[in-house]
Amino acid sequence: MAGRPNIVLIMADEMRGDCMGIAGHPDVKTPYLDTLATEGIYFPNATTACPSCVPARAVLHTGLSPAGCGRVGYQDRVDWNYATTMAGTLAQAGYYTQCCGKMHVHPLRNNLGFHNVDLHDGYLHAYREAGVPEGENQKTVDDYLWWLRQELGAGADITDTGLDCNSWMARPWMYEERYHPTNWVTDRCVDFLRRRDQRKPFFLMASYVRPHAPYDAPRYYFDLYRDRDLTPPVCGDWDNEMALARQGRIYNNITGPSDPELIRQQQIGYYACITHLDHQIGRLLLALRERNLMENTVILFTSDHGEMLSDHCFCRKCLPYAGSIRIPLILHGPAAIVGGGGRREDCLAELRDIFPTLMDIAGEPVPAHLEGMSLLDFGEREYIHGEHAFGHLSSHWIVTRTDKYIWFSQTGQEQYFRLDTDPGETRDVAGDPEYAGRVEMLRHILVRELAGRQEGYSDGSRLVTGCHPVACLAHAGDA
Repeated sequence: MAGRPNIVLIMADEMRGDCMGIAGHPDVKTPYLDTLATEGIYFPNATTACPSCVPARAVLHTGLSPAGCGRVGYQDRVDWNYATTMAGTLAQAGYYTQCCGKMHVHPLRNNLGFHNVDLHDGYLHAYREAGVPEGENQKTVDDYLWWLRQELGAGADITDTGLDCNSWMARPWMYEERYHPTNWVTDRCVDFLRRRDQRKPFFLMASYVRPHAPYDAPRYYFDLYRDRDLTPPVCGDWDNEMALARQGRIYNNITGPSDPELIRQQQIGYYACITHLDHQIGRLLLALRERNLMENTVILFTSDHGEMLSDHCFCRKCLPYAGSIRIPLILHGPAAIVGGGGRREDCLAELRDIFPTLMDIAGEPVPAHLEGMSLLDFGEREYIHGEHAFGHLSSHWIVTRTDKYIWFSQTGQEQYFRLDTDPGETRDVAGDPEYAGRVEMLRHILVRELAGRQEGYSDGSRLVTGCHPVACLAHAGDA
């Protein structure tokens, strides 16, 4: 194997960790991802510690926890001024760095250390509203939207389906498949392989917006699932069916639809986007093989967060439950770098681990301040502290390989799930005397994690309910 390895980071948006064949999903078909996992290393206990686009990506690019990078909720238009980033550090180490697709940073054209970015962020409300300066208006600075109008005319837009980017509604893509943003990202990645500086190792981030809504895969992929008997969403003894009844007719609500047929359409659309993405990843793998790059290229696949998909009467993300926080994580590459393939590693992994992993793969020292650890070391951690500022549903949680404790900061409500016997989180046993000692232990861990935080969630000995949640801590963007 000649020279340092190339690195390809493939990132989906809002893809659940269970929605792959290798994960045992009964309905979703992902042959290319299954191949990467079967030949490589599969991490079934991967999670995201702050499950929405902006904070999860800040964790990824900085190698820090949500509190470490200051992003503990979703907030647009806050500068990203991080001194140390994943792409910037690899660039300094001699890698030719390129991102194709979603960044979701501020300003939108902040390259965050990449030599070049072919940008498509999906639909970003805050950057398309009237009054946004031209240099920050997504219609101007997003490369895919610029290209789409050149191809189809000045009026063409990703909203032509009539679908909202946070909706549970679904319908097939209205143009030829080659115009779909998922295909465009792959096109740009393949073109990068053509035009790269071949004297240098490369770091390519293929960052797809799907399966994040809108659920608008080409019709072929809808047809794969349209007549299937799909597994219904997960229900539990704690589900808020009253909230679903109140909000289930609102197209972009957090409960998802109340109509069973619309739930089925939501599943069809979501799964169609995943298989479409899988096939486009296959295109990228074929391009790597044609250029004889696979033997010296490490591929890492993951997502920023999941999607509740009507589990427990919820939709979208930001919540502490499995559909929202569990993410796919696969590492594939030469045995000399990642070890023998065909392995399953059950350690608790998180997005902060990717930056140090890539440095390890590159043979470079890991910056000492990073809070993640290399997946090549297969280090075991006792727990992960997760959180998300989310109004009255703001929450913190401690998750281990066997259980999960959740605290809702605005109400003081607690939940406890035995993941070893109840992976679907169907029974909340927080009030069961059998688990009182374990709940107290995990609560104490959370008290310790939150001590000294600016919100005042912990006084060092107990949790403090009702403190005002903020999405960005005072140091956000400057860590």
